Amino acid sequence: MNYLSLENVSKMFGDKVLFDNINLQISQGQKIALVAKNGSGKSTLLRVITGLEPAEGENAKVEIHKNVRLGILMQEPNLYEHHTVLEAAFDSDNPIIQAIKEYEEALMHPEQLERMQAAVTKMDDRKAWDFEARVKEILTKLNISDFNKTVKMLSGGQQKRLALAKLIIDEPEFLILDEPTNHLDLDMIEWLEEYLQRPNLTLLMVTHDRYFLERVCNEIIELDRGDIYRYSGSYSDFLHKKSTRHDNEAIDLEKSKKLYKKELEWINRQPKARGTKAKSRISSFEKLEDRLSGVRLESEIQIDVKGQRLGKKILELHNVGKSFGDKKFMDGFNYKFRKGERVGIVGPNGVGKTSFLKIITKELRTDSGKVVVGGNTVFGYYTQAGINLNEDQKVIDVITDIAEFIPMEKGQKLTAPQILERFLFSRKQQQVFVSQLSGGERRRLYLLTILMRNPNFLILDEPTNDLDIMTLNVLEDFLLEFPGCVLIVTHDRYFMDKIVEHLFVFEGEGKVRDFNHTYSEYRVLQRQLDLEKRRQERAEQQKRKEARQEEQAQKQSLTYEQRKEMNRLEKEISKLENKKSSVEAAFGNPNLTPDQMKELGQELQGIKDTIEEKEMRWMELAELA
Repeated sequence: MNYLSLENVSKMFGDKVLFDNINLQISQGQKIALVAKNGSGKSTLLRVITGLEPAEGENAKVEIHKNVRLGILMQEPNLYEHHTVLEAAFDSDNPIIQAIKEYEEALMHPEQLERMQAAVTKMDDRKAWDFEARVKEILTKLNISDFNKTVKMLSGGQQKRLALAKLIIDEPEFLILDEPTNHLDLDMIEWLEEYLQRPNLTLLMVTHDRYFLERVCNEIIELDRGDIYRYSGSYSDFLHKKSTRHDNEAIDLEKSKKLYKKELEWINRQPKARGTKAKSRISSFEKLEDRLSGVRLESEIQIDVKGQRLGKKILELHNVGKSFGDKKFMDGFNYKFRKGERVGIVGPNGVGKTSFLKIITKELRTDSGKVVVGGNTVFGYYTQAGINLNEDQKVIDVITDIAEFIPMEKGQKLTAPQILERFLFSRKQQQVFVSQLSGGERRRLYLLTILMRNPNFLILDEPTNDLDIMTLNVLEDFLLEFPGCVLIVTHDRYFMDKIVEHLFVFEGEGKVRDFNHTYSEYRVLQRQLDLEKRRQERAEQQKRKEARQEEQAQKQSLTYEQRKEMNRLEKEISKLENKKSSVEAAFGNPNLTPDQMKELGQELQGIKDTIEEKEMRWMELAELA
């Protein structure tokens, strides 16, 4: 079944052509990743597909199969801010959720028996009775546990995770996702990977997470220079096939250039009066000229900024401790950085990774210990939040406000326009206002503002968010050659594996461990430890269960003699109750003498005491039973 069909679709942004007359079909079961450079139009293409923006072009057509349940996750979630988390999760036309709503409405009118019966039947048919528990489980998996918190009180990352949870809860058949791994920690990413690998799901997504792409997708489409190229297979296959395509294009381009030069010489030699055959050749020449003038050579970001020299003392942490309230993030941490170290920081959200970076840069004060920064150490701090760029400022002005030029190796210098060109901002685009840049282009510009200051100690907090795969590859190569120190916080496993040499593992409760292995090795070890922990927990649970069962069995087991005693007591108590009734009735005789009444009273009390004694024994046996 064909889920999506695009025909002759184009889109322009000002004078810039994002895509031109493209065609795309996606069938049931396909899992496709869309890759492109930042600013090429990835998010715009998704918006056109989902109807959030109109398609352009003559005879343009965008069709999604009307009977397919569609789920969409864009970078900016569309949530009602006054809903609670749980209300937002249940704001859906999902048949199960609708059945729950009908049942809840029926509960408000118990006198309408037929309505109640219909609602109960629908709940049974949809298997909806435990659905709320499943919703809460999904929200908890994505680290959203305050179900009564309103949407407007959530952070941007929490809203993105809530939108993702809502999407999974709706159980769509066709998912369109724009950067689904942003704001997720590693456990969440691996859980989402497993979910998206389900064979009944069809998927189109934009992602920069290469391990995620490799494990989830079976096809990649690249948006390049306004056209679409399809590659079957994994990310590794894509890299190989793309390289082959570029080689072939370079060969064809070289042949075309030689032909153009030859035909140009012929044109210049020919007299003005030409025959039909000559006119046909001229027409072919003009088409070739048009094609060559439209060719843009593949360009890559170039990062070769010179870093300042490091001194002998770089950065030292002596017995550093930090807490927020009762929560301890660091306790007696010691470390001395050496030249050229590349360290990764890992740990679940909320254990203090970003706070650690702020302690190093002295944005946060320590509670104990001290941080010593070397005299020649210059930090370049790339934060998650980025910088607040002036929307009304031009790209070139953002850079010249920092410096007119920067020093390079061997005494060379680059001017601000030249360095911007190396970061893929053409001279024309340098005159564009910041407000017109895509999210990825802003992050690239922000990265340049960091490097313009010639740091020798780079601190990168989630640098891979919103950067395209091509830029990430070049950034990785730069960091591998960077002579200074690098400290990285990222959930991008591919990036971390390629760059860092060892890890600071934040384990919680103030514990930070130096782990001298790769990120993937850490995850393997972590999974083994988690598995062992779960085994131990299950073993403990089994022991407790067996102890309870044994205790219960001991309580429940009556011997043959005890069962006989219980039966005998029941009969004796019954006889005593009858006797008590007879004595109580005897008190109604008006001819009783005082002595007789006293005697009857003593007898009645004796009977009551015996009954109480036997009932107590019977209850002891009943408890055992």
